[in-house]
Amino acid sequence: MPSSNARALEKAKDLDCDALILDLEDAVAPDAKAEAREAACAAAGSGAYGHRELTIRVNGADTAWHDDDLAAACAAGPDAIVVPKVDSAAAVHALTDALERHGAPDRTTLWAMVETPRAMLHAEEIAAASERLSVLVMGTNDLVKELYAEHVPGRAPLLTGLSLALLAARATGRVILDGVYNDVKDTDGFLAECRQGREMGFDGKTLIHPGQVAGANEAFSPSAAAVEDAHGVLEAWEQGAGSGVVTYRGRMVENLHVESARRTLALHEAVSAGR
Repeated sequence: MPSSNARALEKAKDLDCDALILDLEDAVAPDAKAEAREAACAAAGSGAYGHRELTIRVNGADTAWHDDDLAAACAAGPDAIVVPKVDSAAAVHALTDALERHGAPDRTTLWAMVETPRAMLHAEEIAAASERLSVLVMGTNDLVKELYAEHVPGRAPLLTGLSLALLAARATGRVILDGVYNDVKDTDGFLAECRQGREMGFDGKTLIHPGQVAGANEAFSPSAAAVEDAHGVLEAWEQGAGSGVVTYRGRMVENLHVESARRTLALHEAVSAGR
């Protein structure tokens, strides 16, 4: 959400989303940066956004606004501070040191945007650099630009980078969010990309328009069939305890299937509780 847009910040209070990124970077014109910073920090401390996780995206470390953004965001104490173009463990260390130096509350974590070839090749080092780093955010627009690639259905040019970042997130226990979909009028393309992201293993998707929220929620929530199947797997496992071999609907059930079923049900319960 562009923090320079008061109407957008007000509308965000009613969006059925899990988190909000109050932007100071790309969505804000240079002459509105100071105003946006003040508005984002006020929103972060307002308590007006309910269950939504509230984050502030600062301008990059290579800009004139970065230091002031970071100091103000730390003082505001949002749930997280989102930083663009994080491409090394050293960058993470510098950011976490800055959070401590500026007195950010312990609950304020770091979300690192990974959006360059260097970041893809060092994704595990980035993700493992600090316990304060909680989320990786794919910056697919910048990655396309840096690769000299094109936006195409199926995202073939990006699959290697997406997969490397996913592997890094899973290896280090971090949450990872898929990148944005640019054409807000192309509903079919957006939903297809949501399905692809979910099938790949992303935890959610970053969005640029309120009209995309419902589709993303549906794509990343367990379906009724998946919930029913998970219940069935757990019931079969419990009934067959000690028998050596357990099957459900003709499929062999092992510990790994039980763990997946439990995760599905936990996610379903969390989604249900948050709606």
